[in-house]
Amino acid sequence: MHTNSEIVAVSAKERKTIAAELRAFVAEPDFPCVGAKAALRRHQLEILVASDIRHGAHDRILTERLQAFAVKHDVDDKMFVSQAVVYRGGGQLSETEFETFLWQRLTALHTIDAEDFRWDPNVDSDPESPHFSLSIGGKGFFVVGLHPSASRLARRFKYPTLVFNLHAQFEKLREEGRYETIRTTTIERDIALQGTPNPMLARHGNGSAAAQYSGRNVSKGWKCPFRHA
Repeated sequence: MHTNSEIVAVSAKERKTIAAELRAFVAEPDFPCVGAKAALRRHQLEILVASDIRHGAHDRILTERLQAFAVKHDVDDKMFVSQAVVYRGGGQLSETEFETFLWQRLTALHTIDAEDFRWDPNVDSDPESPHFSLSIGGKGFFVVGLHPSASRLARRFKYPTLVFNLHAQFEKLREEGRYETIRTTTIERDIALQGTPNPMLARHGNGSAAAQYSGRNVSKGWKCPFRHA
């Protein structure tokens, strides 16, 4: 039985090193995402590591871990929780290649998840919809991709990484009147880091969130390769 803090197919030493690198990346003073910083500060950034984003060797076990994460967490009990999956292989991918493999992995995870769970009824399964979120374990997730070739500095991490954030957290922040403040602060910090605003950072619920997953600046005609099983 593995725990959420364990690393898939990686030695204990390497597990600790990679997890520490991701935490250090988020902890950098100029890292802009205040939600990620809150998760780190509260010790609620959980980390798994798999071998290579280009291959599906660990898709099933990662799906099971994400399902357990989804079942365990409820925004009424705890906010700012994230599950990161770090892939130690595939670090030389271009932005377009990373986007391709990101959607390959997410489609594979969804296909496995569909064996046991229905799509979260609170989010849309159509990636063209402004209400789309990936569903795993019966709960919607907004996924943030990080990788070494990202054009946005906030997304430029040493390893290809997928960070799964519960969709319900965004809705709860909106209900509490905190969403706009957090969003504005994150945008201001991102501009301070990069020097320019992120053209892909739309308000949650305005435009397809799928276009934001990889971090690449996609065109208006971009079509998400994800398909509901």
